[in-house]
Amino acid sequence: MKNKVLFICTHNSARSQMAEGILRHLFGERYEAYSAGTEPSSVRPYAIKVMKEIGIDITTQRSKSISEIYNTEIDYVVTVCDHAKETCPVFPRAKKFLHAGFEDPSMFRGSEEEVVAGYRRVRDEIKDWIKKTFSQP
Repeated sequence: MKNKVLFICTHNSARSQMAEGILRHLFGERYEAYSAGTEPSSVRPYAIKVMKEIGIDITTQRSKSISEIYNTEIDYVVTVCDHAKETCPVFPRAKKFLHAGFEDPSMFRGSEEEVVAGYRRVRDEIKDWIKKTFSQP
């Protein structure tokens, strides 16, 4: 049986979406990945773009509210932004709570090249963290 991992950030638009896709891609045989937001919006096009660059398609993922997943039995709850950590509801049946704060790529400004470079950096930081955290059964 796969462990269920829920990634949470405020808008469920970039960081948690990338984390969901990366975990599913790297360790989908061991983990079932979900993501949600405390204030969901929509998946950011730059997040989709930088994920495609590493062969991960998140175009079918959508921004979801925590309430959609709240009754799912979750093994790991992972907040990927400080705001979500502060405002996330308690998942009483979760076995483990983790926090890994990543910079919000939706706040990046500059040329398109600079913004995309920022998204890539955050994507790579998330990927490295997931590899380190979830590579061991």
